[in-house]
Amino acid sequence: MTVTGTIPADPAFAVLYQHIQQFYAQQMQLLDDGEAERWAETFTEDGVFDGNAFAEPAVGRSVIAAAARRAVDDYTARGIQRRHWLGMLWVQPQQSDEVLVTCYAQVLETPRGRRPELRASTGCRDLLVRGERGWLVKHRHIHRDDLD
Repeated sequence: MTVTGTIPADPAFAVLYQHIQQFYAQQMQLLDDGEAERWAETFTEDGVFDGNAFAEPAVGRSVIAAAARRAVDDYTARGIQRRHWLGMLWVQPQQSDEVLVTCYAQVLETPRGRRPELRASTGCRDLLVRGERGWLVKHRHIHRDDLD
């Protein structure tokens, strides 16, 4: 795949890139809106969520959903609105129904009545697979910049 300037040489790649951007916009808004179980449905049944901030990876959609629900409930109880921003997507098609996506992710937290704060700056590396209803995360690795 060749990219010249900012315009992909392959129009099909531009369409793929837009679909991946739309996937992330929907996925992150589900989480930020407290829809933990619907957010977890964007992972495969055997999906993995891991990273350098976790003692061990969360494996399986139900485990990922339970962890997300605990986090959402905790932030809600503390009056904190979280917003995830993903950008600088580098989309690398793999096999016909897989793409590797590397991007930057920032997490903003706004405590009720206070100013927003940048809570985390991370790199994100996802293996996405095409499911019956669209893209799904098969494996997500988050690397927080403040940790080794």
